[in-house]
Amino acid sequence: MARNTVLHALHDVGLAAWFGGTLANAVSLNQAASAVDDPESTGTVANVGWNRWTPVNAAAIGVHLVGSAGLLAANAPRLKAQQGVLAMSVAKTVLTAAALGATAYGRALGAKVSKRQDMPAESGTEPAESTHSEAAAAQRQLSMLQWAIPALTGGIEVISAYADEQQRATEVHKGLLNRLMG
Repeated sequence: MARNTVLHALHDVGLAAWFGGTLANAVSLNQAASAVDDPESTGTVANVGWNRWTPVNAAAIGVHLVGSAGLLAANAPRLKAQQGVLAMSVAKTVLTAAALGATAYGRALGAKVSKRQDMPAESGTEPAESTHSEAAAAQRQLSMLQWAIPALTGGIEVISAYADEQQRATEVHKGLLNRLMG
């Protein structure tokens, strides 16, 4: 079996940044924005942080997808030959598509919030009573979505760990035998 170190690194580093950055922003940035003295600045602080994260996140996702596509191509023979690899790969692809969709939707909601300058807010995802209705609705959706993205990307991490286990020689042999036997 050929080594795919670069592809694994692209896959893992990109996914780690996507997961970790999104989780860190949900845990800290959205809450830290409420620490400013002026409620009118709370939304601005959160918007600046998320807007700075967006290009880094996009690059991380791109790096992850390049690594994922490369690993999928490199492991194509195993998809057919080793029992369980195709099912794992489909599950991982479905979770990746869901995470991409959630991330894109989160960015669209973030854009609605960001277009309001000096938006009053309680935190990055909690509107104030005086927050514009469109931005407030987007913030309420973001308050749930901020946890969905790390959950989905964390799920990809778990499936990736399982995929790594499937590549152990004993697992490859067992999977090949199971495929041949029935």
